[in-house]
Amino acid sequence: MKTIHVDVVSAEESIFSGEARFVALPGEAGELGIYPRHTPLISRIKSGSVRIEKTDGSEEFIFVAGGILEVQPDCVTVLTDTAIRGKDLDEEKANAARLAAQEAVKNAKSEIDLAKAQSELAILAAQLSALRKYRQKR
Repeated sequence: MKTIHVDVVSAEESIFSGEARFVALPGEAGELGIYPRHTPLISRIKSGSVRIEKTDGSEEFIFVAGGILEVQPDCVTVLTDTAIRGKDLDEEKANAARLAAQEAVKNAKSEIDLAKAQSELAILAAQLSALRKYRQKR
């Protein structure tokens, strides 16, 4: 069975490093699926879930807040500022942050403040969506 090495690295730590059969993640133009011996690729990724099918058939879910993807025939590297393991996602905390971001959108005093608040809101919506996907698989 062919495998591909996967590294998911955030600004703080290495979140995942191991062999996988398949990786799916949110590319800028849509969902990307990567198998071993994939054509080399560098792409930006959107906020959402990275799904890693490990060699034993189990899956690892990781939320990423956007980033960069590099694919080589035998290696996938995901670089992101923020990455959270699916099991560590906290719905209550994410909902509270989403409400705060919605309030910040309403109260934005400049275009820059509005853009920051909207960006945060989009990331939190993606995080909540990733949490729902993670729970459906469990």
